[in-house]
Amino acid sequence: MKKIYPDAASALEGVLRDGMFIAAGGFGLCGIPESLLQAIKEAGTKDLTFASNNAGVDDFGIGILLQTRQVKKMISSYVGENAEFMRQYLSGELELEFNPQGTLAERMRAGGCGIPGFYTKTGVGTVIAGGKDHRDFGGETYIMEEGIFADLSIVKAWKADETGNAIFRKTARNFNPPAAMCGKICVLEVEEIVPVGSLDPDHIHLPGIYVHRLIQGEHEKRIEQRTVRSA
Repeated sequence: MKKIYPDAASALEGVLRDGMFIAAGGFGLCGIPESLLQAIKEAGTKDLTFASNNAGVDDFGIGILLQTRQVKKMISSYVGENAEFMRQYLSGELELEFNPQGTLAERMRAGGCGIPGFYTKTGVGTVIAGGKDHRDFGGETYIMEEGIFADLSIVKAWKADETGNAIFRKTARNFNPPAAMCGKICVLEVEEIVPVGSLDPDHIHLPGIYVHRLIQGEHEKRIEQRTVRSA
């Protein structure tokens, strides 16, 4: 099965459609599949639902799709760095489903493992619990959260071999592995593709069985908040 594609646009060819549900990796500005997001922008695919920890910033990450009004709904945890996100949400232009970070990660992981739902204490007694099933276990109340089953996963890794076995570097190993697991199709972008057998199996963070398409691209290393001390 061919997994390596020459660029992001070709890797997404035949996959994108209006109204689809996409799980995207990344945390803040770290580990964002920016080449794939740019290709989605250029394809003009609209009415999208994204499950992602946050929406990048105004001109980077999912933020570039908010600028072009291609996103209909976000399932997110932290969205405080994106002014356009805030504007669209407060004006009623964008649907938003808030999730605690751990709950969002577990919803993705659960979907990737074929688990339709699970119970957690996180969110009990808050607006997060509204409309969700409540059950008591050991005298404690839990709410049920549903696993995320996305149409497409887009993720970014440091290295992968030609079969898609991937390694994430440092904090880029955040939402990327669970996001990759929960999509019907997973497209992975990496900084470097290496020959099969050159990666230590004990160092693999995402097995290639989850990866359907693979690209190597140029990447920008952004710093979310640069703070320096005056001399």
